[in-house]
Amino acid sequence: MVAQDAHAHAGPQGFIRKYVFSLDHKVIGIQYYFLALVAVFVGMALSLLMRIHMIWPTAILPIVGEIKPETYLQLLTMHGTIMVFFVLTTAPQSGFGNYFLPIQIGAPDMAFPVLNMLSFWTTFVAFVVMLAAFFAVGGAPLHGWTGYAPLSALTNSGPGEQLGADLWITSIAIFCIASLMGALNFITTILDLRAKGMTMMRMPLTCWAWFITAILGLLAFGVLLSAGILLLLDRNLGTSFYVPLVVVNGQVMGHKGGSPLLWQHLFWFFGHPEVYIAILPGMGVASQLLSTFARKPIFGYKAMVYALMAIGILGFVVWGHHMFMSGMSPYSAFAFSIMTMAIGVPSAIKTFNWLGTLYKAKIRFQTPMLYAIGFVSLFVSGGLSGPFLAQPVLDIPLHDTAFVVGHFHLIMGVAAIFGMFAGTYYWFPKMFGRMMNESWGRIHFVITLVGTYCIFMPMHYLGMAGQPRRYSQFTELAYLQHLMPLNRFITYAAIVTIAAQFIFVINLFWSMFKGPKASDNPWEATTLEWTTATPPPHDNFGGHTPVVYHGPYEYSVPGAAKDYVMQTDPAGVAAH
Repeated sequence: MVAQDAHAHAGPQGFIRKYVFSLDHKVIGIQYYFLALVAVFVGMALSLLMRIHMIWPTAILPIVGEIKPETYLQLLTMHGTIMVFFVLTTAPQSGFGNYFLPIQIGAPDMAFPVLNMLSFWTTFVAFVVMLAAFFAVGGAPLHGWTGYAPLSALTNSGPGEQLGADLWITSIAIFCIASLMGALNFITTILDLRAKGMTMMRMPLTCWAWFITAILGLLAFGVLLSAGILLLLDRNLGTSFYVPLVVVNGQVMGHKGGSPLLWQHLFWFFGHPEVYIAILPGMGVASQLLSTFARKPIFGYKAMVYALMAIGILGFVVWGHHMFMSGMSPYSAFAFSIMTMAIGVPSAIKTFNWLGTLYKAKIRFQTPMLYAIGFVSLFVSGGLSGPFLAQPVLDIPLHDTAFVVGHFHLIMGVAAIFGMFAGTYYWFPKMFGRMMNESWGRIHFVITLVGTYCIFMPMHYLGMAGQPRRYSQFTELAYLQHLMPLNRFITYAAIVTIAAQFIFVINLFWSMFKGPKASDNPWEATTLEWTTATPPPHDNFGGHTPVVYHGPYEYSVPGAAKDYVMQTDPAGVAAH
């Protein structure tokens, strides 16, 4: 660990330096959080338009007008891209991670404050470029969030595949650069700036999750950046990385020798680690909250750390399970299938340890805890359909159906968002000095959890009944007529669930200004962020560096004065 004084910088004075181009990791974390909040509402609006179109395909909507089949595919592409990149990757890692990682390890700031500022503003530019695709000539691209070539690699392959697709690829390339800068910063901060006594095995599991997520990001986003650059070259300079000799609308394209499968390999080599980039921070938050509100040490701390590591390593060797449909060799498919089953083991270890933490505990069912339990519930429910899709023989009939949509939304989408909600309700008092409304938090939780299951569970049944995904319209297909009532039910559930999110937003902003004042440690937690003032001062600890004597989960300690021991309490205090 290096001397921390070199990384301290003076508190900013002017408005611009304090709130806009801030070097303070706390301000940057809040900026990321609100960027993701805007993005999630854009993504939800797009999904609502898709659901409406599925059951009322001829409806003429205000502002949007008629949704044509190609418009539906554009909505699908942008919904997936915005949610995956600007919500699931941005809020849990860059938002909460930036704010709380330095405080939890006892550091005054991130290792590279200027790089931190640049990574946020680069992400912001990427988001603006992504939204610009809606306004390009021809509209947004329709090649899906996965951007499969040759559809995405040819500029005359459909509406939106001209400037809109170029903006889409450019935005993702810019986002990759921002994520690489952020990942370097996270890794360096954890390795170099830990306070005295804060060994790696005394770090909260949130810090471990952010650390391993940063390593995944460092290794994965570089591959996607390279793939995106090659795709831009194919589209604009006539190269043939992804385009074979192909005929479009009766016209032979000037490409030959490229491989569409090369794009799939590069994209999914990034794409599967990306799933864990989205979910690992949520796992860290769930571990933190289950221990805090169960008033028990986390069950099997070291096993949890090693399980996070195992997920990180195995996440890089399973990408082929997204490609069972591509005609891959049965031997390769078998290998990917085995590795995919193996990655279920560390996930199961984490789940059993969460249950072990809750077993015979004096649980405090406050709103953050409800969301942490909801996270575990969604993670398990979504995970149970994973082993089905890990078998090539089952994946091939299920792959292009709604079954897969239900699976990945539960385990990667909504589970990660429940982690964000849990983190928001838990850390809000420390970030803004006020408490959120508990009653409205519970109402929001119940509607969101029930609504989520009503939306995504039936999709598994639709998929097993043969409903294809990515189709814009089902009303004309005789063999899907008996599924229309279920599709209507999903749409109604989606409308109610999306409406319930306004409860959260109103609670968030109302509590910022009108919520009851919070104490420095309202949840009686043990980690370092609860030892400092609320909100934390510019250098986090008001000029003194904390010294750590204990692990992060010392709850219900026999012989201790209270039922918890802070990490900074002197060593004489009894601990587990």
